[in-house]
Amino acid sequence: SKKKGLSFEEKRARMMEIFFETKDVFQLKDIEKIAPKEKGITSMSVKEILQSLVDDGMVDTDKIGTSNYFWAFPSKALHARKRKLAELESQFAESSQKKEALQKSIEKSKIGREDTAERAALVEELAALRQEKEQLKAEIDKYRECDPDVIEEMRQTNKIAKEAANRWTDNIFSIKSWAKRKFGFEESRIDKSFGIPEDLDYID
Repeated sequence: SKKKGLSFEEKRARMMEIFFETKDVFQLKDIEKIAPKEKGITSMSVKEILQSLVDDGMVDTDKIGTSNYFWAFPSKALHARKRKLAELESQFAESSQKKEALQKSIEKSKIGREDTAERAALVEELAALRQEKEQLKAEIDKYRECDPDVIEEMRQTNKIAKEAANRWTDNIFSIKSWAKRKFGFEESRIDKSFGIPEDLDYID
């Protein structure tokens, strides 16, 4: 069977191994020779992968004379990952606080109160939080090759946030059900009146 090629992130992780394992300084031509032979990275993708690591601050570069040199040391990479993970953890904590506050607002709104503006704002906030969650998940995925243990912990935090969002969605469905029983409203009328998206559903 045909061997599956490496993903972009796998190539980035393997190229970092070249620097970490050798603790040496290289020119581009050196890496173009080493990467295919030792790490299975195609030579034509070496420059793109290397540039992406430079852009992310994971690999340092400097021009000496007419040549560009590249290097990366584990200590700097570790500190950079720790700073990035701390930033993500802070964003997750902030999202959790927002969800908790919204959860309390939903509980209050279940006691027969009809506040169209408030509910529309809550639905809009839910959509924003979902988008933020997806952005954070994508950011975490970029670093999963670097520190698996810490990233796994972050995934658990993400799972808790998803469960909280689903509980909030469940409360919206409960409010709709109550409104249908109490006032005999059709579901489509409730959605339209309170700005609830027709495709509102739980997060898989």
